[in-house]
Amino acid sequence: MLPFKLVFHPKFNVDLGPQLFAAHKYRLVRERLLQTGVAAEADFVAPSPATEEDALRVHSAEYLRKIESGDLTSVEARTLEVPWSRSLVEAFFHAAGGAILAGRLARRERCAILIGGGFHHAYPDHGEGFCLLHDVAIAAAALRASRELVRLAIVDLDVHQGNGTGAILGQHKDSFTVSLHQEHNYPVRKSANTIDIGLEDGTNDAAYLTALEEPLRRALAFRPELLFYLAGADPYEHDTLGGLALSFSGLKERDRRVFEAARAAGVPVAVTLAGGYATNPADTVTIHANTVQVAAEVFG
Repeated sequence: MLPFKLVFHPKFNVDLGPQLFAAHKYRLVRERLLQTGVAAEADFVAPSPATEEDALRVHSAEYLRKIESGDLTSVEARTLEVPWSRSLVEAFFHAAGGAILAGRLARRERCAILIGGGFHHAYPDHGEGFCLLHDVAIAAAALRASRELVRLAIVDLDVHQGNGTGAILGQHKDSFTVSLHQEHNYPVRKSANTIDIGLEDGTNDAAYLTALEEPLRRALAFRPELLFYLAGADPYEHDTLGGLALSFSGLKERDRRVFEAARAAGVPVAVTLAGGYATNPADTVTIHANTVQVAAEVFG
């Protein structure tokens, strides 16, 4: 068995039709972990969905009304980039509940991994870039409301800048948010995080790992009570929505450095998988499964 829990719910696996965002990757990651013996059935726990009260701490009442009813304008629907459905709403509320549970479990067990989540483009009043609700911000607000948490750090290593995170938590006095991303990529409108590092197109393993050192050090020097790590698979060299050049081994080393630094600082880590759109979808599954494997090696 793993030394931490994996948070997963079948509702994450929403059918979005022919989309670059293929939500069935979550089911495939779960299956890969079981097939390879990295995880056992007992390692998985299912979250309850986030409540409306949870979501209202981050998102506006009017936006939540639109989400529930599907009453999105044509502009809002285009900006979201995935088709609205009741199952989509359920998937995102379960992902937000999963982030809450992962944060809570990580505080107890040093680490927890949500097989999903990382929807960092969602704003309080609208969704962008496949992101309907901001699961990590909802989790942070819920854990603060229950007095389980005050100081929080987010290290976002998705290939795309965490603009929703910046808008919601970038200026929060008890939050330290890092986004290490490809500069000339989505989103066009970027919101400021505590630290934003925009990398040049084609950045390779060595340059990426060097760029990670200082923001990771500063995030942990903030002395957070919890680190949310968005372990995006899309800095991969063969990602259809990315333009960086990280290899499988480079991504594993990225994960290892985050986990080892957090462990050394005594900071628990809650992981979300975030993006991943490899030309060969099996590569995305491999990268996400490797994140779990590396965490097992570090925290085992």
